[in-house]
Amino acid sequence: MSNHDLQNASTTPGLPLSLGIGPLLEKADVEKHPRALDRRSLMVAALCVGLAVAMTPIARCLMGLIGLITNLVFYGRVSFDLVSPAGTGLGVALVAVPVLGSIVVGLMARFGSKAIRGHGIPEAMEQILTNDSRIPVRMTFLKPLSAAIAIGTGGPFGAEGPIIATGGALGSLIGQLIHVTAHERKVLLAAGAAAGMTAIFGTPFSAVLLAIELLVFEFRPRSFIPVTLAALTAIMLRPLVFGTEPVFHIAALAAASPAALISYGLEGVVMGLFAVLIAKSTYVIEDLFEHLPIHWMWWPAIGGLCVGLVGLVSPHTMGVGYDNIERILSGRFVGTALMVFCLLKFVSWAVALGSGTSGGTLAPIFTVGGSLGVMIAEAFKWALPGMDIDIRMAALVGMAACFAGASRAFFASVLFALEITGQFNTLLPLLAGCCTAFMVSAFLMKTTIMTEKLARRGHHVPSDYVPHPRPAET
Repeated sequence: MSNHDLQNASTTPGLPLSLGIGPLLEKADVEKHPRALDRRSLMVAALCVGLAVAMTPIARCLMGLIGLITNLVFYGRVSFDLVSPAGTGLGVALVAVPVLGSIVVGLMARFGSKAIRGHGIPEAMEQILTNDSRIPVRMTFLKPLSAAIAIGTGGPFGAEGPIIATGGALGSLIGQLIHVTAHERKVLLAAGAAAGMTAIFGTPFSAVLLAIELLVFEFRPRSFIPVTLAALTAIMLRPLVFGTEPVFHIAALAAASPAALISYGLEGVVMGLFAVLIAKSTYVIEDLFEHLPIHWMWWPAIGGLCVGLVGLVSPHTMGVGYDNIERILSGRFVGTALMVFCLLKFVSWAVALGSGTSGGTLAPIFTVGGSLGVMIAEAFKWALPGMDIDIRMAALVGMAACFAGASRAFFASVLFALEITGQFNTLLPLLAGCCTAFMVSAFLMKTTIMTEKLARRGHHVPSDYVPHPRPAET
């Protein structure tokens, strides 16, 4: 083991010096006060910038592919624009579309790579923790293709999970083609993921924080500087590839009063409970599929059948659903219609995800979280008519708080919602809601929707960034 590796091992979160590393370090000729960045870090940073240059058009291609498949199968036309399947006139035949798409995904998983199943982030985390961040080369192509087929044929997922997985796979591929250390390969993986998320949503700060909280597992300059440069590169290139229009158009929100902050904090408590329900129910459904007397290759078809049947009742539950998020944030989607939509969207997404098809989690969680946030605000206004709470702000807080509770990516959740609105007035309500949601989730559940699968496989996922200081020399 080299001095560089010994030093890395001594500062890895979750790896105590009591495992024998400490005595070895005492004997090794390790620099007592290492630089925060060195020449290797600059080389990795340059690679991350180049990676982001490649990932931005790749993200656009993925969105275009989803749009192409959606237009072909639901409307019989050639177009790369994202559209909702809700406007199709297929009638009952609509049910067959997600079933056929899911069968294709199942075949790709069986004969291509089983790792394409799920939303991608837990699989990337597993490769980081157990395989030195080495993701199989075929995942670079199979993950986005399978996700585009699943979502394009009506799957109730967002594109963010697949593009994060694709960016991570491309970064890992570069790290396998070029001689780098395991840590440097991990940084490349995280940078690719951050660049992909930034390209899709235009949210560089939250993309960096998501990479740190869910992929890098440390907060050091040699990690966050290259990842930040990748996100900055992606946001600079985004107008050339995606245009200047924001993903969501959100009206101005007024600053919250102290009384309103309390109500958003209480909303976060409910969202924390709901986040626990989301995480546990998806894995309960996954366990139910495990007991089916058929090969797992056919499970996504069952999930696709559920998606199609729900789509007959509520067509807006199908597809990426970014238009649903915008409707919820407008404050005009309320009442019984929203309640029914929220329930059906959750059922469709949870069953489809539990079946092992390919898709993302952020957009669906934002959709159901925002819906519940609106319903909580309506309940507050009914119970306490004088309560100072804005339904639109409650929707935004519900989205972020639900994701914070389900994933425990606290800072990424707050900053994502702040960045998509571009409004500083949302910061304090988001902090209030996400903080209480995180507290409830962490108290009631040891794992998260991202880490439960890894915990079942016996893997420990670091969650606390703590130093391992050595005693000062006298």
